[in-house]
Amino acid sequence: MVMNPPAADKSGLLAPGEALMNPATQPTVTHDLSENVILTTVDDLYNWCRLSSLFPLLYGTACCFIEFAALIGSRFDFDRFGLLPRASPRQADLLITAGTVTMKMAPALVRLYEQMPDPKYVIAMGACTITGGMFSSDSPSAVRGVDKLIPVDVYIPGCPPRPEAIIDAIIKLRKKVATESMQDRAYTM
Repeated sequence: MVMNPPAADKSGLLAPGEALMNPATQPTVTHDLSENVILTTVDDLYNWCRLSSLFPLLYGTACCFIEFAALIGSRFDFDRFGLLPRASPRQADLLITAGTVTMKMAPALVRLYEQMPDPKYVIAMGACTITGGMFSSDSPSAVRGVDKLIPVDVYIPGCPPRPEAIIDAIIKLRKKVATESMQDRAYTM
């Protein structure tokens, strides 16, 4: 059995020469403890966990995807937002549509969106995704807005949008996720 030496007692509760056998005492709330306790709601904790771990689906069809791919590199550091790109829709909760969506690809895009678990979010990236871009008047096969196929949460204009604009859209989406309530959602936990 190890006993504490009498010199270790700084409280003055022990008599000189008396050793402490069991240092466990009743816990008391101290000033240090009250500064380290965090009070929050389940909504805030759940939303903080979700906004800190958005997993985007790798989906790109044209030049906008090159700008999206630049985010993964060290210059723009996409990982600092907790975004880890996924290759499977069943593991992703964020779909960033980058590039022109054609009528032939529309069913595949809708299928990918439907395979994603709830809650799921969509960012429409670039003029071609939002309005059909330069192909909207010449090409009969270009979809004139991805929002006709799937609901879009954040739009990023530009041809192609810069990586800074994509980071700004991620920040706006994170603000949206942080203000959601579990009671307002259509899904259950």
